[in-house]
Amino acid sequence: MSAEAPPTGTRPFAAYEWLIARRYLRARRKEGFISVIAGFSFVGIMLGVATLIIVLSVMGGFRQELLGKIVGVNGHIFLQPIDRPLTDYVDVSVRVERVPGVLRASPLVEGQAFASSPYAGSGALVRGIREGDLKRMPSLAGGILQGTIEGFDRAEGALIGRRLAEQLSLRTGDSITLLAPGGPSTPFGTAPRRKSYPIVAIFEIGMSEFDAAFVYLPLPEAQAFFNREGDVNFIEVFLSDPERVDSIRPLIERAADRPLALTDWRQRNRTFFGALQVERNVMFLILTLIVLVAALNIISGLIMLVKDKSTDIAILRTMGATRGAIMRIFFIAGASIGVVGTLAGFLLGLLVTLNVEYIRQFISWLTNTNLFPAELYFLSRLPAVIDPNEVIMVVSMALVLSVIATLYPSWRATQVEPVEALRYG
Repeated sequence: MSAEAPPTGTRPFAAYEWLIARRYLRARRKEGFISVIAGFSFVGIMLGVATLIIVLSVMGGFRQELLGKIVGVNGHIFLQPIDRPLTDYVDVSVRVERVPGVLRASPLVEGQAFASSPYAGSGALVRGIREGDLKRMPSLAGGILQGTIEGFDRAEGALIGRRLAEQLSLRTGDSITLLAPGGPSTPFGTAPRRKSYPIVAIFEIGMSEFDAAFVYLPLPEAQAFFNREGDVNFIEVFLSDPERVDSIRPLIERAADRPLALTDWRQRNRTFFGALQVERNVMFLILTLIVLVAALNIISGLIMLVKDKSTDIAILRTMGATRGAIMRIFFIAGASIGVVGTLAGFLLGLLVTLNVEYIRQFISWLTNTNLFPAELYFLSRLPAVIDPNEVIMVVSMALVLSVIATLYPSWRATQVEPVEALRYG
């Protein structure tokens, strides 16, 4: 007669374990406080995940929009002369444009000036550019509000930003006067250079700092104004992918075939984008605390549930339930709160992010206030870009914290001694 096999118990995560865990999560009158804690845990995780997704998406949208505005106007790589003036800028530009990954190379003359009208004055950044290069800049060519840039080189006029035009009370057809140092020598010293230009067009990029400061002149006019006959300050290079700067720099250096100093958009805007990244990281850490607090609520709620259900645990143990089965029951109860809360937060975060600009407009209309002034935030709309990698990271973090939070209370449930629990239950 063969020996009887010892009982092996049910398989892990059997149907009865899910059933008991679900019943423990349902509110009953004497267990209302435990259900309230579970509800707060669920809401906390949902809001934490949703807030993280919304904030990271908005800050990512800020970075992308600002990068597009700043780099779209200023270029990605700048070539400056080292040992001799950049008089061969035409040939260098042609050679650089042949490099794979380069969209265009634009020679520029740049200088500070004081812009004035009969009504007001303001500082300005004057740039000399060729008409063909100007037309290949979508942020400028596509943002013309008044006038036209057709025949820009022949018109010998100025292209100015909308905010600068408003400050000086000018419109197309009016004249803008530019004043800069380095003019003709006189018995009393060097006189400032002064010249008036008709306004041929007014543009709006959408970034207030640029719209209030930039003045574009035809390249020959800017060369004459700043006493740079035959040469330019630098060549501005635009890439198809701004993030590929490091891989394209050596190719551009070889194509230029002359000594040049190369700087890129990251070096010129390191402080600005570095501050954005630091702020982004700090906000992520702060908002993660919301999810962490909600996970701690799961721990406290489950510990109270274990204490309240000690008699039930003892009965289950006497009926043959293993320690593993008891642990899985409370694990399922706690993890369910975290998983469902995370999924709800994921959906809420996506819903708000996709409609964040409409929500901003509604709140502004409701409160009769401007929640997003362009003068402070540089942009005219609230941007949001959903990064799938960041969303996966947030959801994964919330799920991991929720699962970890259930381990200790679930283990505590396995330490309940059936005899003691039935005696004092």
